Amino acid sequence: MFWKKKKQDDEENTPKMGLLQKLAMRKLEKMDPKEREKLMQKALSPENIAKNKDKILATMEQMKESGQLTDEQIKMAKEKLGL
Repeated sequence: MFWKKKKQDDEENTPKMGLLQKLAMRKLEKMDPKEREKLMQKALSPENIAKNKDKILATMEQMKESGQLTDEQIKMAKEKLGL
């Protein structure tokens, strides 16, 4: 049916996420662009990154093992985050 095809397209374009992650992603997508930018600046502040460095690196390794990220993407992310 026509709605199943759309659902399959969405699943192909988005990584596998849990229920809470999907809800958070939807909320973020519906958020005002200025508010979203402010939230991202707060989340990606150097203090916050340093505080959660071990969690960020562990998540990157999990994403690498599951095939969501390549070595090159991880290298770029580490450079941008200063890890």
